[in-house]
Amino acid sequence: MSNTSHYGYRELPGSGKEPLPGARRIAPVAHDETIEVSLYLKDPAGKELEQNLQEQIQGRATRLTREEYARVHSARPEDITKIEHFARQHNLIVTEIDPVSRRVVLSGTVSAFNSAFQTELYHYEYEDTTYRGRTGPLMVPHELAQTVESVLGLDDRPQANYHLRFYDPAIARPNAGAASYDPRTLAQLYNFPSDLNGQGEAIAIIELGGGYNTSDITTYFQQLNIAVPQVTSVSVDGANNAPTGDPNSADGEVELDIEVAGAIAPGAHIVVYFAPNTDRGFVDAITTAIHDTTNRPSVISISWGSAEDQWTDQSRQTMDQAFQAAASLGVTVCAAAGDSGSSDGATDGQAHVDFPAADPYVMGCGGTRLEASGQQITSEVVWNEGASSATGGGVSEKFALPSWQANANVPPSANPSKFVGRGVPDVSGDADPQTGYKVRVDGQDMVIGGTSAVAPLWAGLLALLNQRLGQSAGFLNATLYQNYQGLQQNNAFHDITQGNNGAYSAGSGWDACSGLGSPNGSNLINELYTLLHKQQVTP
Repeated sequence: MSNTSHYGYRELPGSGKEPLPGARRIAPVAHDETIEVSLYLKDPAGKELEQNLQEQIQGRATRLTREEYARVHSARPEDITKIEHFARQHNLIVTEIDPVSRRVVLSGTVSAFNSAFQTELYHYEYEDTTYRGRTGPLMVPHELAQTVESVLGLDDRPQANYHLRFYDPAIARPNAGAASYDPRTLAQLYNFPSDLNGQGEAIAIIELGGGYNTSDITTYFQQLNIAVPQVTSVSVDGANNAPTGDPNSADGEVELDIEVAGAIAPGAHIVVYFAPNTDRGFVDAITTAIHDTTNRPSVISISWGSAEDQWTDQSRQTMDQAFQAAASLGVTVCAAAGDSGSSDGATDGQAHVDFPAADPYVMGCGGTRLEASGQQITSEVVWNEGASSATGGGVSEKFALPSWQANANVPPSANPSKFVGRGVPDVSGDADPQTGYKVRVDGQDMVIGGTSAVAPLWAGLLALLNQRLGQSAGFLNATLYQNYQGLQQNNAFHDITQGNNGAYSAGSGWDACSGLGSPNGSNLINELYTLLHKQQVTP
């Protein structure tokens, strides 16, 4: 801890950190090392955005235009001035100001940041990596206590995992009749419309490592006889498209996401946002994509995450506010529900849900095992090859049960708390690597599964929906749940009723393994087209 007195400072709520379990503290970070940190400022409109979203769900308000959002929810000039004054006092430099996302980026020495936020940064050794970390809460001056929402980037530990699993013939079930599929074949099995291609839409893909090779993308789509989609990379916090050459690295995630989304919606513009795998990088990538007025994505696909309790309250809350902004602007967010069953990879014997899929303003995407004969699905059950290779899902202990999920029969948490919170996932799709996706990574053709594939699958489908609508569908969770009975009567979903992910079992209707089910694409789009055109704003 810095020797500077805490006098005149106040603890920043939700900022407390502890070392990763098993991490070893090595030495203080050199005080003259220069780092960057993102400060997110509080919404000057308070809870107004959340209230507006509830009114949208009830049909009493329309989504906000970007101009309306900026006018009401941007950082106030006087709050930015406070941050600039604070930075000067502590020998920090303001390098970026984005009023709409309420982000201010500061640069300076570790010594200056230690003093500014009353902390001490150390190097930690954890497994096969090292990270810069801190312990305890951060402190901010009293005059900033009502201005600063979060301070991200002092600690740069890895925040998320990519949610894919590689096909392993050693664990293939004998005589199971399983096969792998290219995304185009899955689109046919799921009855995706053949007369839509996502033209005019942009799909954002969030990546926290790895990269793609243009030659892989070109070859892959040429082999499928699909037009090669336009792919653009966007750098966030200094990260770039940086393929490693190792197909078993994060390259597998990046190319899987692009190839699945692009095969489903080849007419869409695929925009890949590369950011460091830290809480700062993840949040900055999300806010950059949401408020990107150049590429203007209507759908965001996220295949990275970690158990919701692995996030600080401040970073989780800042991310949640970003997702509220997305919902208010009509941007749909799809996120993988995890690949380690109901534990989400935790070793404490408890059930955990993955974040950001657990956020109420995100469409959580779970996984199934799909088998087919010809053009017909013959079997679709919950994906579960064991605790380390199974769909995530469960009940959040950080987010309350949303009003629109009240009739979904979300069970109490499997943990002793028995908390009835937000149920995850919302939807599902093929994810078992034994029935996985044929992709091309670093010059090699391979098969990959995991809920990582389901997020871009659904993102591609929603791009087709948006093309049909002539506008973005936006936040869909409430519409899907509130109209589920009618959607199911019209075969918009395949209800997954068999299997489990450890602590939770599938059943009729929504369940904490497969959500509402996998898509019957054309039926779902037709039903949503009708529903979304019927929704009228009432006084």
